[in-house]
Amino acid sequence: MNQFDIIAIGASAGGLKALSEVLSGIPSDLPVPILIVQHLDPRHKSLMAEILQRHCKMKVKEAVHDETIQQSTVYIAPPNKHMLVSDGRIALTSSAFVHFTRPSIDLLFESVAADFQDKAIGIILTGTGKDGSMGIKAIKEKGGTTIAQDKTTSEHFGMPQSAIATGAVDFILPVQDILSAIIALVRGEQEVR
Repeated sequence: MNQFDIIAIGASAGGLKALSEVLSGIPSDLPVPILIVQHLDPRHKSLMAEILQRHCKMKVKEAVHDETIQQSTVYIAPPNKHMLVSDGRIALTSSAFVHFTRPSIDLLFESVAADFQDKAIGIILTGTGKDGSMGIKAIKEKGGTTIAQDKTTSEHFGMPQSAIATGAVDFILPVQDILSAIIALVRGEQEVR
């Protein structure tokens, strides 16, 4: 029985490098889906899934509207679409920008908190601005577990700092320790280092 059923990750400036590092050691059979919002230029096709697949043993794909979330799969929000979850399915929407961004980390995290409650892990990686801080609070308020990348390893500390300032972050970790924290949490090991 898993301690957690889903992992949601938000990243912005510097995120590709941080995501590559976090995903590189995830075992192919980790029994949870990982949903990622990375702020992207909405005018270009995203190659995020292909790039991250080179670093990740789990299947990595761009999310498709109304697909059922599968374990051991990484879903990337497409450019210019909000990605939410509802009843274990992905919902993509072109609703209004949140914090000047679409996709919005907050919207993903809030939907994950509503759907998965204390079975959710929310992670904020490097980035500028405040996106993700409301979502981190939502996950924490539903009993989920929250992680923010530390200042030393963040290329841009705005988003992690904003999340930490909410008081809702359980672990502030260097990027290289986030991977082992994910594995420990999902496997129900008592100690996160």
